Amino acid sequence: MGLRVQCDPARRGDLGLDARDYAALARLRTPVRIQAFVSAIPANHEPGGETLHSVRQVLRLRVAHCMEGALVAACALWIHGEAPLLLHLDCVVGDHPHVVALFRRGRAWGAISKSNGAWLRFRDPVYRDLRELAMSYFHEFFDRRGDKTLRSYGRPFDLRTVDPGQWVSGGPCWALHDRLVRDPHRPLLTAAQARQLARRDAFERASARHVEYPRAD
Repeated sequence: MGLRVQCDPARRGDLGLDARDYAALARLRTPVRIQAFVSAIPANHEPGGETLHSVRQVLRLRVAHCMEGALVAACALWIHGEAPLLLHLDCVVGDHPHVVALFRRGRAWGAISKSNGAWLRFRDPVYRDLRELAMSYFHEFFDRRGDKTLRSYGRPFDLRTVDPGQWVSGGPCWALHDRLVRDPHRPLLTAAQARQLARRDAFERASARHVEYPRAD
């Protein structure tokens, strides 16, 4: 893939962030540090209904779900001269898609991922292409019944094609979400393969109930 992943660093004025928020992201000089920062943000359980916070809103509210965390990660990468790329992982109806921020080292892809569970998280840059990276999430991507639900992945979505006022300093970001969903996706398996999938066993399903930030009752 010839996608250009290095770019001019984003300046504070380009992003519309204040000095404090920009400095917080500028300190995150590696994908590992960005991942640690995103993971430390408590999970957004959306108690008042679905949200899609911008980068600024996440930094102020200190909550994030997967796409909100991916926006923060992509913004931090851009500040350090790496293209802000998202990857949309789509699934069967009834489960929740996942969004990660992409980065590349040499010819290999990695991902920064906000997940309240243990399995849909950071991926080291060891994957030769995006299909291989997407498939690294396949076995762990399942619903409450244990059915594996991941089905397709989108193209790298370059956030430089979107006004930062729509996803960095503004919000909510539903228009961006809709573009990600509408973008062409590539299937990960055939219909025949999908019919033959084994369910995750009871131990695996029980393990998935352990989360980093439990929902407050």
